[in-house]
Amino acid sequence: MAINTKQKTAVAVILAGGALAGAALIFAGRGSDTGAHGGNTHAEAAAHGDSDGNGENHDSTAGPNGGQLFRQGDAVVEVLVAEAGPGEGGSRLRLWASRAGQPLAPAGVKAAGELRRLTGERERLAFAPAQAYLQSAAAIGEPHAFEASLDVTLPGASAPLAIKLRKEEGLVEMTPAQIQGAGLTLQGAGPARIEGTVSFPGEIRFNEDRTAHVVPRVAGVVEGVSANLGQQVRKGDLLAVLASTTLSDQRSELLAAQKRLELAETTFRREKKLWEDRISAEQDYLAARTALQEARIATQNAAQKLTAIGASGSAGGGAGGSTDNARALNRFELRAPFDGTVVEKHLALGEAVAADANVFTISDLSTVWAEFVIAPKDLDRVRVGEKVRIASTAFDGKAEGTVSYVGSLLGQQTRTATARVTLANPKMAWRPGLFVTVGVTDSSAEVPVAIDAQALQSHGDQQVVFVAVPGGFLAQPVKTGRGDGRLVEITEGMRAGWQYVAGNSFMVKAELGKAGAEHSH
Repeated sequence: MAINTKQKTAVAVILAGGALAGAALIFAGRGSDTGAHGGNTHAEAAAHGDSDGNGENHDSTAGPNGGQLFRQGDAVVEVLVAEAGPGEGGSRLRLWASRAGQPLAPAGVKAAGELRRLTGERERLAFAPAQAYLQSAAAIGEPHAFEASLDVTLPGASAPLAIKLRKEEGLVEMTPAQIQGAGLTLQGAGPARIEGTVSFPGEIRFNEDRTAHVVPRVAGVVEGVSANLGQQVRKGDLLAVLASTTLSDQRSELLAAQKRLELAETTFRREKKLWEDRISAEQDYLAARTALQEARIATQNAAQKLTAIGASGSAGGGAGGSTDNARALNRFELRAPFDGTVVEKHLALGEAVAADANVFTISDLSTVWAEFVIAPKDLDRVRVGEKVRIASTAFDGKAEGTVSYVGSLLGQQTRTATARVTLANPKMAWRPGLFVTVGVTDSSAEVPVAIDAQALQSHGDQQVVFVAVPGGFLAQPVKTGRGDGRLVEITEGMRAGWQYVAGNSFMVKAELGKAGAEHSH
C-alpha cells in the first residue's frame, strides 16, 4: 500500500517523539550531583530496581552480562556480582566499561572502592584486569547483602564516575511490632564452654533390676484377682488368690509335723524327769531326745517348703499372708514383691495356672534404662561413668545421666555393643518403648563464638543464623563446629557480640520464604 506525504510526516513525528522519550528515560536521574566523593560525577543504582534515599528511580536495565548498568553521558559501566567458578575461591565483583557503545579495554580502566556490609563490617575493594572486564582482587563473601561505593575512572575522563551499589540478598525486613508479634527472642553470640558430644539412637526400656515376672510357684485355680493392668502397687499388696492342692498337701504336712513335735516334746520332758529321778533307764531318755530332734527337723523342713513358695504355715496365708486359720488350707495369696506398676497381666478368674506361669509383670518405673548401641569405631568414645544427655523428638523432654554399662561383647548379627544409662523417672515421662537420642559427652572446650542450637536454620544447601541488622534480620551463612545439644560453636560467619534470633527463628525463615529471597545476583 502506498504511503502519502502526510502519513510519512506523521510517522516521522512519532518516531522522533519515541526517541526523545527513550533518551529522557535513559538520562533520568543523571546529573552533576556531588556526593561523598567530592567533585566526582555521581551515578547510583539499586540492585533490584529500588529507589535511592531521594525516591529517584535509577536505571535497572540488565546489561549484556546480566549486571546492573550505570550511565554517564555516552559512558556505561556494568557491575555484576559473579558467581564463583571452579578454583576461583568465591564470588567476585566484575566491571565492564564502554563508551558510545564500544567496549573499553579493562587495562585502561581504573576502579577502587569500599564495601560495607549490613552487619557493619567494611572491606576495601581493589580491581585488576581479567579478560574483558575488571575483577575485584578479593572474593565477595556470603551473604551478598551490602552497600558498595566505587570510583571508576575511564580513559580520558576528567573525574571518576562514583557508583553506589546495594544488594539485599537474604534480608528479611521486620518492624519492632512484627518482631514482638512473632515472639522472637534475641541473644548475643559469644564465648562459651561446649561439651563435645557424640549422638546415638536409643530406646527407653524397663529397668530389669527393678522388674519382676511374678509366678505363683504352685499350680492352682484362680479364685480372685485384685490387681489390674497399670495399677500402682506397694510391696505386700494382694495381687491374686489361688486354690492349690499342692499347697494344701504342704500345709497338712506342716500341721502333722507340728503335732508330732508337740508329742515328742511331751515325751522328752517325761523321760527326762524319770531319768533324773532314777526311775527309768538313760537309754529311754536318749531315745526320747533323738525323737524330739527328728520332729523339730521335720517341722522346720515342712515350714521351709512353704516359705520357698511364698506361703505361710497358717491356713490361707500368702507371702506375708493372713493368720486367719478359718481359711482353707489350699488358699494361696499372691502378693507384690516390691513397689511398682503392673505392666503385664496374664490370668483371669477361674483360670488354671501352672507353677511357673508368668501371671504378672511388675516394674518399678521410678527408674528406667536408656539403651543404645555402639558401632566398633565409637567404642573408645563411650565409657562407664561418662555424662550423657537424653532427648526425645516425641516431646520436649531432656534428661541427664551417666553411662552405667557398656557391653564387653559385640552382637553376632549387628556387630555392635550395647550400652545403657540408668535414668531417674520421677514423673513417669520416660516410658518404655520411647525412642530417644543419647548424646555422650566425651570432651569439653572453650570456644570464642557459640550460639543457641535452636537458632540454626537451613536455607537451600546452607545453614544460616538470622542476625539482627538495621530494619530486620539477615540470613547469615555459618559453619558450625562442636555442639552439645544446647550450644553450637560457630567457626565461620559470625562474630562475638552479634545479636541473633534464638527463639522462634523458624518464623523469620517463613518470612524469608514468603519474600521469595532466592540466591540470585
